[in-house]
Amino acid sequence: MEPEETPEATTDPAETATTDDAPAAPAEADESDDRNARKERVGVVVSDKMDKTITVAVRRQMKHPMYGKYLERSSKMMVHDEENDAGEGDTVRIMETRRISKNKRWRLVDIIERAK
Repeated sequence: MEPEETPEATTDPAETATTDDAPAAPAEADESDDRNARKERVGVVVSDKMDKTITVAVRRQMKHPMYGKYLERSSKMMVHDEENDAGEGDTVRIMETRRISKNKRWRLVDIIERAK
C-alpha cells in the first residue's frame, strides 16, 4: 500500500509567507520628512540695507570643553526677505532653504517681535 498524501504535508512557499510584514512605506514619504526637517533659528536683524536680503545674528551658548563655563557665540547669516518686511533690531525666525545666492541659504519665516 502506498501512503496517502495529505494536503497539509505539501506546502507551497507562497502560502507559508507571513502576513505580519507591513508593506514598506513609499520613498515619497521619506522625502517629505526630509523637506520638513529643515533647520530653524531665531535671531536679531543686524542689517537691512540690501534689497530683499537681511543679515541676522543668531546667538547660542556653548560649554567650554575644559573649564565648563558657558560662552556666548554668534553667527551672522544672510537671509532672503522677499517683501523687505524686516527692519533692523527685529527678532525673526529663519529657516534653512536651497541656495539662493553665493551667501544666502536661509529665508525669513516670520517676524516674532518688531524693534521699538
